[in-house]
Formats: sequence, structure tokens, C-alpha cells
Amino acid sequence: MDKEEKKPALQIDDSDKGARRWYAVHTYSGYEDAVARYLKQRVESLEMNDKIFEVVVPKEKKIKIKNGKRKTIEEKIYPGYVLVDMIMSEDSWYVVRNTPRVMGFVGPDSTKPTPLSRDEIDYLMSKMESDKETRFTVDYSVGDLVKIIDGPFKDYEGKITEVDEEHGRIKATVPVFGRETTVEIDSMQVQKI
Repeated sequence: MDKEEKKPALQIDDSDKGARRWYAVHTYSGYEDAVARYLKQRVESLEMNDKIFEVVVPKEKKIKIKNGKRKTIEEKIYPGYVLVDMIMSEDSWYVVRNTPRVMGFVGPDSTKPTPLSRDEIDYLMSKMESDKETRFTVDYSVGDLVKIIDGPFKDYEGKITEVDEEHGRIKATVPVFGRETTVEIDSMQVQKI
């Protein structure tokens, strides 16, 4: 009988050996922050600071408007994923892979993690750090019937024709002197009928 060759637990490309790279780790959805916490604790307790450098849950700030109130929230860019800056080795792979609620590295299979490109990381980091790009999340959509509750068109009812989430504004048609007129107003000035 031939002895079966054991497949290694981890396959590392020669170009990645000893290189510090960013990897995406798939987690249970909703547990991204917990996984980041667990992984940071494991890195400290197992003294892996020389191979695992940073753990990030990619989030961006958005302004959500609901029921006339603005609220700044942090929304996950990629729910179910955590980014890890690390040098891939058997030890570092094992520490990350065996963290509670981690499903595995992103790659063609569980033994061959694929590092993220520099462009992907630069894009994500700029999206996370940019306060200028805080986006509105408006709880209205085209076709909704609304009542204007503030401003010069107060107490008029209309139908939303356009939603501008970037600026938190909407356009709606309202009857003015018997004619449908399009007005642009802040989304906080309306409520759904």
C-alpha cells in the first residue's frame, strides 16, 4: 500500500513568503467587531505581534435620516469580513483561522489565502478615513407619498420624484395653484403619509 501524502494545511506562494500583506477574513455576519476583538486578544496572548500587525473592520460614516431625525452611523463596507495586516506563515494562519466565529480566509480554497491588492487597500482606507464623504441614508424612495412638515410648502402633500442621498435632499411634486410643481427640500422637512 502506498502511503498517502499529507496535503499541507497552508499553501503560501513564494512571492508572499515573509511579505507583509493585507488579507480578507470571512466571519459570521454580525460578528465582525467581535472577531476583531477576539483576534487582537489572541495576538497579544500568543505573542504574535511580529506577524499580525493590524485588524480592521472596514466601516464608513453615513448620516441616516429617519422620522425627521439625523443620526451619524458607522456602516460596514463589507459585512461578514475583517481585514488583517499580517505576514502569512503556518503560525499566523493558524491563529487567525482558529479565532472564534472565523470561517476562513478569502481565497480559492481554505488552504490558499489570497492577499488584497494595494489598490483595494488604498480604496478601503480612503473610504474609511474620509469625513468629507459622510453619506446620507434617506428612508424615502421615488414614488413615496409625503407631507411637507416644514418650510414654505408646509402642509402640502406630494409625491417623491427624486432622492439625493449624497446631500440628504429630495424632490417632490406638489400642487401649487392647481399645477404639479417640483420642489427640492431637505429630507427632514417631510414625513411619509
